[in-house]
Order: sequence, then C-alpha cells, then structure tokens
Amino acid sequence: MKPSFNRRILFDALVLGVIGAAAAQLFGWLLHLCTKFFLGTLAQYQSPGLPNEGGTLVEHIGPHGLWLIPLVTTLGGLISGFIIFKWAPEAEGHGTDTVVAAFHKKAGLIRTRVPIVKMIASAITIGSGGSAGREGPIALIASGFGSVYSRWLKRSEKEQRMLILIGMSAGLAAVFRSPVGSAIFAVEVLYSGIEFEAGALIYALLSSVVAYAISGAFIGWRPLFELPEQIQVLHFSLYGLFIVLGVICGLISAILPTLFYDARTFFSKIPIPNYYKPAIGGLGVGLIALVLPQVLGGGYGWLQMAINGQLALGLLIALAFAKMIAFILTISSGGSGGVFAPTLYVGGIVGALVAYVFHQPPAGFIIVGMAALFAGAARVPIAALLMVPEMTGGYQILVPAALAVSLSYLLQTTLTSGFKHKSLYEAQVPFREDSDAHKKEYLNLAFQLLTAHKGMIPDTVENLDLVSLFRSKMPIGIPKGKRISVTKVETASIYAHQLYRKKYFTATDEDQVEMVAIIRNGKPFIPTQDTHMRPADILILLVDENLFQILNQDAQTT
Repeated sequence: MKPSFNRRILFDALVLGVIGAAAAQLFGWLLHLCTKFFLGTLAQYQSPGLPNEGGTLVEHIGPHGLWLIPLVTTLGGLISGFIIFKWAPEAEGHGTDTVVAAFHKKAGLIRTRVPIVKMIASAITIGSGGSAGREGPIALIASGFGSVYSRWLKRSEKEQRMLILIGMSAGLAAVFRSPVGSAIFAVEVLYSGIEFEAGALIYALLSSVVAYAISGAFIGWRPLFELPEQIQVLHFSLYGLFIVLGVICGLISAILPTLFYDARTFFSKIPIPNYYKPAIGGLGVGLIALVLPQVLGGGYGWLQMAINGQLALGLLIALAFAKMIAFILTISSGGSGGVFAPTLYVGGIVGALVAYVFHQPPAGFIIVGMAALFAGAARVPIAALLMVPEMTGGYQILVPAALAVSLSYLLQTTLTSGFKHKSLYEAQVPFREDSDAHKKEYLNLAFQLLTAHKGMIPDTVENLDLVSLFRSKMPIGIPKGKRISVTKVETASIYAHQLYRKKYFTATDEDQVEMVAIIRNGKPFIPTQDTHMRPADILILLVDENLFQILNQDAQTT
C-alpha cells in the first residue's frame, strides 16, 4: 500500500528544521548587535528584556536622557529603507504577507537575496528602536531559504509552495519557542476564512519540533514569558470578564487593518523616494518615545512587567494607543519588522486594563488579550490560541482564551465583511478555491467529473460555477467581481493558430479577458505559454462585469 505521506518531503522537513533554527539564531545574534549599537551605544538607552532570554526587567537611561532616541530611530529607518528599496523591495513591511503572496501567486518563489536583505534590514529597524516584532522577518527569512532549497533541488511548484510553509514554521518555532502553534500558523495564515493548508501540516509540525529542539539546546526551552502562580486556577465567575475582553479585542482588531493600510496609503502618496519613507516613520516613533519609550522595539520586556503587575493604570491606557500608532508608523512606512509582537503587546495591554478595571490580577487577562487580539486582526484563531499559551506556559487558561478568541474572531469577521482590508495580512485569500495554488486542481477535477458525466459535484467545484456553465452554455458569475464565459474559436477568427496569452483585451482596451482553460476535441486542459489555439477550440474565459453583461444579453437573444 502506498504511504499517505511523502518521504522526500519528510526529509526536507528535517533539513529545513535545521536551517530554520540556524536562521533564527543568526537573526537573533544580528538583532542583538544592532540593538546594542543603535540603542545601547548611540542613544545610551536600554529597554527591559525578558529574563528567559537573558535580559533583565530594568530600564537604563543614559546621561542625555531620551533626546537621542529620535535621531537613532530616524537613522535606523533611513539605513533599512535604503537597503530594502535598493536590493529587495518585496522585503519591506512585515514579511509574512510576502510569504502568503508567494504561496498564492508566485508558486512559492522568493528571490535568493530576499531572506538576506530581510534579515539585515529587520535587525536594523528593530535594533534602532523601530516598533516591530521578529515574527514577520523570521517568517520571510526561513521561507526564503526554503524557496532557495526547493529551487536548488529543482522541485515542482506544489512542493516549492509546501517547502516555504515548512521553512516558515521552523523559523517561527525557533524564535517564539512555540512548535505546535507555529506549525498551525504556517498553514492557517494563508486564508482569511476558516481554512488550512492541511497537506503541509504534518511536515510543518516536524520541522517546527526539529527547529525548537535545536534552538533550545542553545537558548533553553523555557517559555518566553514567566507567569505567577495565581492564574493556575481561574474561577468560572470570571468568564463574563473574558467575554468582555473578547468583545473589546474584536472591536479593536476590526479597525486595526484599516488603520494600518490607510497609513500605508498615506506614506505611498508622499512625493519622495521610497527609501526615505521608513526614516519618516522612524522619526515619528522616536518622538513618541520621548514621552513613552515603552513603544520601542518589540516591547516584550514591558509586557512581562505588565504580567507582573508593575505598570500603572495611567501608563497602560497611554500605551494601548501609543503602541498601536508606533507600530503602524514603523511598518506602514516601509520599515522592516513583524506585526505579531506589536499586536500581542496591544492585546496584552488591553487585557491588563480589563483586569485593573474589575480589580483582578492582570496575568491571565494579559495572556487572553494577547491571543484574542491577534486572532481577530490576523484571522488566525487556532494558531493564536495555541501560540500564546506556548509562549507563556499558560496552558491552564486555554479554555477562557478559547472563549475570548472565538468572540474576537467572530466579531471581527462580521464587522469587516464590507471592508477593503479585512486582515493585517492583505495577501490572504478567503478559501482554497480562491488561491492560484488550487484553482487548476478544481478546474481539472470539474472537467473530469463533467466529461465523465458524474452526477455528484463537490461543493468546492460548484463554487467555480462550471457545472451551470456547461449545462446552460451561458456566462455564469464567479467570485471577486469576475465572470466566467465560454466561446468557440472559429476558422476565420483572428485567434486561430495564435500563440496563447493569458491576458487579452477587447478593441476598447477596457474589458479585460483572461483565458483559464481550453477544451480541444472534448478534452479539457490548462494552456501554457507554448499552446497555439486552433479552430473549434472551446475557450473558458474570465471576463470583467461590463463585458459579461454584453455576452449574457447575446446568449439570451440567440
């Protein structure tokens, strides 16, 4: 019996687990050097660090106070901006979106230079005080190496797509000490709906465990955050407060993507070269840091202090807004860093505020807030539910976290149904049938079922409206404002014997037409760049709305 798993991909998962761990350690070392130079030497400032990462929960301010910080954050933005836009513009922003786009649109292709540029630029951005996290950078770095590895071995497009997910899960597991949650994140972040790339999950889990084990040998296996003992038992009466927290996080996560991408649009309209724009974002963060230095970097040390109950109520209120503004300035301007850490930060602060208002110990509420806000804003409820307890060791709050995460996600998806930007990851697609990685599979399956005269059609195939199309011979609507239509190549047609092009235009150059399949002699196939159209070919076309209306009227009158 043929095994249900791919032995070659299993070996790849082991290799990429090692590569992901090595990349994470190299990135961590480079980030430490940049932080020490920019903030430590130039600004003479040191933020509190996580004890489980070798840091101390002590803030150090040099003799010049905080006045040098805006200069340092601006300098870091300028250097990273030049590096990014000079050598790899796709490395700007938070990185994870680049991986998602590569999976859906580029067959898993990430240029060789991208992980190197992302590593250097992100270390400079975060190390100079940019308000961003390590998730996006390490996701793109490890995925990039996975893409390079797959091309080196001349793997298929399907395997190349899978290998970038395997690489991403390994890198995340090594950085966040969250092997299970990182694997789930890698297969869940691709879609904004409740959907997973399930075929990659077992391999992603294997690479995550390998990377986690190797990294643990160097930096330890303890969770990033330390929790007090009192959260080990949460009374059922507190569940009403977790409902409140979930609703608040759902509301914030609904507006966060719009704020983020509106800021990016604002920066894109500034009439200066792109490599200057991260410096503007850096300056904005530096000015905020003159009053609230807690917004600098990932901020995990400050979050640990909030867990310990060491931050005052007034400071928490200010940080909830300031951190949100700071990370939007950093990343939407083109700075290189992740949105995971800042979103956890804001969610944790919101959780602390709820705890303070209702006179409860903050630790449990902070952890639940971290998971709930990220679950909604990034549309990754299962990954958030697992990653945050792994990062904190707070498995005992899994049930209240599940309650808040569910409410946050459901409220966020409801409120953003009409929004342009529904998630922090704009490259996400709703479901598998919306991804270029799977459209050919569904088309081929539909054609096979139809030509074999099968009666049962899977729901995912029905979403493409191919059944109705073939039965009615009329144009039928499909998602995303496009319509699907069929036409026949006549002997006298200008397209007869013409070489296939994916995109075509009508005489007005306004109505775009895209060919997705050809039926020749009763046999359907997906055209390639070497395909010549022949007389009597049946063309399956995607057309714009106005052209569809014309075709539809013609079909009804004939």
